[in-house]
Amino acid sequence: MAASDAPPADVLGAVLDDLGLSYEREGPGAFLVRLEGEHKLVTMTWLVAGDHSLQVEAFFCRQPDENHASFYRFLLERSARMYGVHFALDHAGDVYLTGRLPLESINEAEIDRLLGCVLSYSDEAFNEALILGFASAIRREWAWREKRGESLANLRPFAALRPDSGGNPAASPGGQENEKTSPA
Repeated sequence: MAASDAPPADVLGAVLDDLGLSYEREGPGAFLVRLEGEHKLVTMTWLVAGDHSLQVEAFFCRQPDENHASFYRFLLERSARMYGVHFALDHAGDVYLTGRLPLESINEAEIDRLLGCVLSYSDEAFNEALILGFASAIRREWAWREKRGESLANLRPFAALRPDSGGNPAASPGGQENEKTSPA
């Protein structure tokens, strides 16, 4: 069946199946796709085939606790170089990757490219965004875990933020997100 012969939602479902992606169909034309990363372990991404366009939306992280100007500057500078989606805020200040594309974008090559971009942008920016917007929370988490003898494995990417390290947060290497420190 050619793309022009089928409703866009049906074509999108077939494309997601062909790409072997894990998703749930959540109503007319709405698909929730699970994208697995390295730094941000999972980026849940909505693809909604509407009457006139394909909407893309993925939660990135909650609003930052601190250092707002640097946090938002970091995201805006990245947005200028991105394809298909950009960073945006909702009414509560939480951060999303969003985009709107023509229905003609619903084909295997373009959906693969688009979801690859969403995953790359979310995963590559995640740790630096956490360092910029949530350093104090990461420091508190580190101290709490050390005091209780809890695992620090998920905090290793943020070693420069260790309360007694005296390190430079900007020099912290990338790594795994942590459920307790993750604003996502």
